[in-house]
Amino acid sequence: MLAVSSLHELDRHETSPRHPESALRLQAAWAGLLAAELGDAIALVEPRFATREEIERVHTDAYIGQIEAMCISGGGELDPDTRVSPGSWNTARLAIGAGLALVESVERGEASAGLALVRPPGHHALADRAMGFCVFNNIAVVARSLTARGERVLIVDWDVHHGNGTQAIFWNDPNVLFVSSQLSEHWPFSGNVTETGGPESPGGTINLPFPEGTTGDVFLRAYDTIVAQAIDRFKPTWTLVSAGFDSHRDDPLGGLGLSAGDYALMTQRLAAVTPKHTILFLEGGYNLTSTALSVGATAAALVDHSYKTEAPTNAGPGTQTIEAATAAHAAAMATAPAIAPE
Repeated sequence: MLAVSSLHELDRHETSPRHPESALRLQAAWAGLLAAELGDAIALVEPRFATREEIERVHTDAYIGQIEAMCISGGGELDPDTRVSPGSWNTARLAIGAGLALVESVERGEASAGLALVRPPGHHALADRAMGFCVFNNIAVVARSLTARGERVLIVDWDVHHGNGTQAIFWNDPNVLFVSSQLSEHWPFSGNVTETGGPESPGGTINLPFPEGTTGDVFLRAYDTIVAQAIDRFKPTWTLVSAGFDSHRDDPLGGLGLSAGDYALMTQRLAAVTPKHTILFLEGGYNLTSTALSVGATAAALVDHSYKTEAPTNAGPGTQTIEAATAAHAAAMATAPAIAPE
């Protein structure tokens, strides 16, 4: 059973008419889910409002107050790419709360995995600053809620843009293993292989900055080698995925070479890490057609449902990135026998 929380009918976060991050993305995601024809394998979960205390596990009180005040006063620009409207305050809190509600649903045994179809996305948001369409860091707040009670969390980010906000938040946290695969030399121009974690978490960050056109077989090779080895050492109890579908080959903001079929295979790999404790969060994805296909393929993979979609891709570049990341990770791990004591 797959628990799905969607803001499709609750989204009040308005952006400018030509902004790529619009409510149409949720409509596309929902359409893709329906096209997969998963039937009784889907359980809808009502999102709830994240409390201020929950958001404060990641974001500063001053920043939260700034967002609330700006929304109440009519909205405005937080940076050149990111704006809020009067409805953004509630929508952003629901985006976090959707993930929290999915965790609760999975823990009750109502589903084996969760899928949060929400916006605005979150992985660029820093503790005290909005960035790259992101207001609050949805996945980080959920991860921090889990680590606060002793869980060990694996976060995998396959968005075409580096999850700089998530990396910064958990840079020195030994209870989170953060893995990001992104387009090399692409906005926000972070995520080098040498960025491997702080002194309290050596090797707790793995970056895979892939070249343009990298295909799904290379992603899977990385998951089966360097990522698998780090997971085996870290022993996560939960897996959270920043599922950015702008790494699809057709995305206008992208440059990587993935297909919907690749996302299905990647999802299967990651869901197997912590069976019955896996939640995916919608991040990027700005081609409505490829986003719909990718959401459908991902959801089907989470419940082992046969869904004929785009074939997986192969024969692209990127092997050298895996080799470089492996060497950087090994160097970081040489400073400590393990990411955290067992």
